[in-house]
Amino acid sequence: MKYDNITKAVFVNRPNRFIAEVDIDGKREIVHVKNTGRCKELLIPGCEVWLTEPGTADRKTRYDLVAVRKDNGILFNIDSQAPNKVVKEWLSTQGYDKVIPEYKYGNSRIDFYMERGEDKYLMEVKGCTLEIDGVGYFPDAPTQRGVKHLQELAVATRAGYRALLTFVIQMDGVSEVRANISTHPEFGAALDAAKAAGVEVLFLKCHVEPDSLEFCQGD
Repeated sequence: MKYDNITKAVFVNRPNRFIAEVDIDGKREIVHVKNTGRCKELLIPGCEVWLTEPGTADRKTRYDLVAVRKDNGILFNIDSQAPNKVVKEWLSTQGYDKVIPEYKYGNSRIDFYMERGEDKYLMEVKGCTLEIDGVGYFPDAPTQRGVKHLQELAVATRAGYRALLTFVIQMDGVSEVRANISTHPEFGAALDAAKAAGVEVLFLKCHVEPDSLEFCQGD
């Protein structure tokens, strides 16, 4: 998954979860942050960030902030729309007979429905942007929506589906994601219950560049 254009900047501050102030070659600019999570360990004043310019008409901001370099030197993609795009690319290499994004199931929309032979799959996708000592954690802010998705997947297993939760790791060097129970204990409990019900958990390792997020071949 690649961005058409990319601009380097320096992060200044984040007045709210939707916008940030950055410095582009000495000029201050308000940009859209494509991640409503906290990212407090990433977006630190003075850090390097990368912006993309969608060029969409009638936008309030010219740029979207999509990547940041953490103080440990690791580059993170923080675009919350990127994981589903990467998973769609990855699924196209996995031999499924059918892949349908945004699949209506019950009262919800599941990220992906797949078929392979007689097997039917439902998959939810979560992007991981929180890293602590080489381990990924999710979520970085409480997510009742995430709990609901896990409960839906658990129900789907009882209806005969193979249910999958895929964590897209939006940084290099991390191969595992754990429930961030210190931030949201309920998500950790829901994840344990979903796994006990037969939900499979996948970790999709990725390589990050300022202008791209790509799944690692062979994973």
